[in-house]
Amino acid sequence: MAVALLAGLPLIAVLWGSVARPGDLVSLIVTTLPPYLANTLGLALIVGALTTLIGVGTAWLVTATEFRGRRTLSWLLVLPLAAPAYLVAYVYTDLLAYAGPVQGALRAVFGPAGSDWVPPVRSLPGAGLMLALVLYPYVYLLSRAAFAAQSRSQLLAARSLGARPMTAFRRVVLPAARPAIAGGLALVLMETLADFGVADYFAIPTFSTGIFRTWLALGDRQTALQLAGVLLLFVFLLVAVEASSRRGLVASGDRLSEGVPPFSLSRGQGVLAVLACSLPIVLGFAVPVGVLTVLAIGGGDDMSAEALRGYAKNSVGVALLTAGIATLLALLLGYARRRAPRRGVVGGAVRGGLRLATLGYALPGTLLAVGLLAPLGGFDRWLTRLSREVTGIDHGLLLTGSVALLTYALTVRFLTVSFNAVGGGLDKIPPSLDEAARSLGAGPQVVVRRVHVPLLASSLLASASLVFVDVMRELPATLMLRPFDFETLATRVYRLASDERLAEASTAALLIILVGIPPVMLLNRVRR
Repeated sequence: MAVALLAGLPLIAVLWGSVARPGDLVSLIVTTLPPYLANTLGLALIVGALTTLIGVGTAWLVTATEFRGRRTLSWLLVLPLAAPAYLVAYVYTDLLAYAGPVQGALRAVFGPAGSDWVPPVRSLPGAGLMLALVLYPYVYLLSRAAFAAQSRSQLLAARSLGARPMTAFRRVVLPAARPAIAGGLALVLMETLADFGVADYFAIPTFSTGIFRTWLALGDRQTALQLAGVLLLFVFLLVAVEASSRRGLVASGDRLSEGVPPFSLSRGQGVLAVLACSLPIVLGFAVPVGVLTVLAIGGGDDMSAEALRGYAKNSVGVALLTAGIATLLALLLGYARRRAPRRGVVGGAVRGGLRLATLGYALPGTLLAVGLLAPLGGFDRWLTRLSREVTGIDHGLLLTGSVALLTYALTVRFLTVSFNAVGGGLDKIPPSLDEAARSLGAGPQVVVRRVHVPLLASSLLASASLVFVDVMRELPATLMLRPFDFETLATRVYRLASDERLAEASTAALLIILVGIPPVMLLNRVRR
């Protein structure tokens, strides 16, 4: 319960702060809220539509049809998840700018009118496209797993009754996979609400950018908390959708993934399928990585190698610390769930505490930062005064702007990722193994050390790896909570790209993407 209370502190602070002054909330609804609400909902609608189209379409192609390169593309389709959306946005803004290579080539061929062929990338649809290119793997992974688990005989029965492939997909396959698709879409929309880098770079006022600007630039704490409170309502809605999507998932004895795919494509159709599956990989991963590689080789960051190592050291240090703490807490929460009674007050309290403790991944970084700074700021000032009165030493604020507070926030943010990996591993260990070890005289500590740890090794590694990568790329929470003069690779990229210095930002950006590839491939293997 202590873990749940610590993880729930930002939620409590936001809820309390958002209703503390109702009069200001009415003014916010009339003046500030409409553009934030319209842009956030518009962005979510665009991203949701694009990710569903790409994710479901490619998942069906690689699961149910046979064409050359299908197995390779099935793995490669998850690669865009390794590239943070803000890095992809920086690359395409540079490529598609008026002075960029794309418009330059079009003007060289078609004259000045060639620039009219390129729509403005710094727009709401442009931001939606950037986010969709890197977030569709959430829908793809869950859809692919749902399609693979469906009954081959049901699909073939529909075909034998005269249903065309598209009709069978729409009336047999899609309804059964709808919970998984909804779950993937809920994760996509959570990431969309949490986005700060793309919306900030494209100057689109959303809830995340509004909270950041109101707190740091305007110094209006109350309005920032109220904006966070409104955003929290959307978060709760998405969490409910994601939780309900876990019910209704079914598996069949004659899985669609077993044996040869039921649909064979002609050569022309196979070429179209390869193009359809390759386009998201090229646009979401190959082009950004290729451009960043060329820029890094051509010049890269003009800072010294020692300074760049310092940024990398800060990023890796915080990421390792957060990954270790999150994995340990996830292990404790996993055992609490395993040992809790299924019924009764204690069991209900444990389940409620677990839900609260693992809600952090749905919280945008700006909301999390505001929810921590609001209550801890006053406590930190009181602690400083107390220390000055007792010791006579004025050492400034102890918690605000510290690595400890940043690590705390990031642990709360990504504890869900760690818990899902560790909890999934614990669920695969049958209770009979514990009973057998106990019957041989082994105590609880011996059971954990000699039975559970060897079986959980891969899950613990997956937990630490996924949290490590998420922390390496996290931007808004790091910007708001980092110590003074504490630069990470993500904040270095943000600062340089904000000054339109993409060539210098390319080195750190490329490091972030390369670090993210192994955990993404591990996630792909787990989800198969």
